[in-house]
Amino acid sequence: MLLRNPVSLAGIALSIVSLANIFLFVLIDLIASKPGPYIGILAYMVSPAFFVLGLLLILAGLLLERRKKVTPTEFYPVIDLNDRTQRSAVISFSTFLIVFVIVSSAGSYKAYEFTESVAFCGQLCHTVMNPEFTAYSLSPHARVGCVDCHVGQGATWFVKSKLSGTRQVFAAAFNTFPRPIPTPVHNLRPAQDTCEQCHWPKKFYGGQLKVFTHYANDEKNTLRQVRMLIKTGGGDPATGAPEGIHWHMNIGNKIEYVASDEKRQVIPYVHVQDLQGRVTEYFAKDSTLTKDQIAKAPRHHMDCVDCHNRPTHIYVPPDQSVDQALAARRLDISLPFIKQEAVTVLTGTYATTDAALQGIAKGIDNFYESKYPGIAKTKQLEIRNAVAELQQIFQHTTFPEMKLNWQTHPNNLGHYYFNGCFRCHDGQHVSSDGRVIGRDCNQCHTVMADSQSTSGVAGTPMFHHPVDIGDLTQVNCADCHTGGVGP
Repeated sequence: MLLRNPVSLAGIALSIVSLANIFLFVLIDLIASKPGPYIGILAYMVSPAFFVLGLLLILAGLLLERRKKVTPTEFYPVIDLNDRTQRSAVISFSTFLIVFVIVSSAGSYKAYEFTESVAFCGQLCHTVMNPEFTAYSLSPHARVGCVDCHVGQGATWFVKSKLSGTRQVFAAAFNTFPRPIPTPVHNLRPAQDTCEQCHWPKKFYGGQLKVFTHYANDEKNTLRQVRMLIKTGGGDPATGAPEGIHWHMNIGNKIEYVASDEKRQVIPYVHVQDLQGRVTEYFAKDSTLTKDQIAKAPRHHMDCVDCHNRPTHIYVPPDQSVDQALAARRLDISLPFIKQEAVTVLTGTYATTDAALQGIAKGIDNFYESKYPGIAKTKQLEIRNAVAELQQIFQHTTFPEMKLNWQTHPNNLGHYYFNGCFRCHDGQHVSSDGRVIGRDCNQCHTVMADSQSTSGVAGTPMFHHPVDIGDLTQVNCADCHTGGVGP
């Protein structure tokens, strides 16, 4: 018989297992209320591909047998179930085949489950994805699976993500991946398909009180707190007139923009359509693009992630990390200049993480031994705890091997370390009728209390900058604030 050869038999086995897997995955896809994003590729691409491979192996075996010029005397094997030996062989083979198919199907399903796991996405390629996995583990979305945001339902998003994943596998295997890994800003799914599966934009309105805690770079690590009312506002006319920060939510308004750089940090054009359908176009006065170039450029429909662009992979700047550690009493505020020295060692240049951990310990120890020898002796425990805390902060925010730190990925939420809001609200975007996208601080927030403030009209607290830099409306915070010790 022409099928009696190892190649064809292997093809038959592969085809049977592939058919079983196709049946299993298609069944899951049909009956599951919310099938996983990987199920489609396994059911309709991977398993059928292996099935076709099995058929090709069968054909290859047939052709090889024919080339031997052996004329088969019987096309089908003769099986006599009355023969005890043959009956035992048939039962054994059938049992093995059934068990093999069941085990293979179960193994395939477990493999599918693993491809959806956080361990697969974040830990399989430890060096490559270590920064993203570390930040994810510490983020507010640490219980949300990676695939829920990065892989979409439906063929288009699915194929895009899987083709991208294939390229990433080859890049990791041949050590050709970029350092740092760029943010996939161009192929992320719309917020309506991800964020809004949990967050309900129409229910976000009103205001919220936030307390900003800062410690000065002086000997006493002087505490300063600013209580600020954040005008969250809302975009749904059902809860009031669209206003505040969430005026941008595209519920009552439609906003589109053109970006002239890959990271979407430079925005020369903004298109706004209001509730009545009226359109206003704003052009940046300092833009290098002409109106014809802007007209031909791709437009981006603004959604949640244009501002909340680091909802999970958050790399906290060193001075903010140290402020948080001081506020939580993980760093002893009685250590003189601990804020300044902590940020100094965290922002040092290090070739590797191991070198950084050694440099942090050496820098803190040397500072207190040389400047405050008495404290170095009496507060040894506090200094050791400070070193351990700073080493942990570094490992959570800076990754020398991947050339990644808090500066490599802009965070558009706010405007302290990056331009963020000021990408549009810079006073430079002007419409044809003279309207300007303003940068009045009170549009989005109001200072309620400041431990170092002066009073304005009717006793309203006014923000007082620690250093006199003139008119605050003429500069951006990010012009000076880099996350380090000073400008």
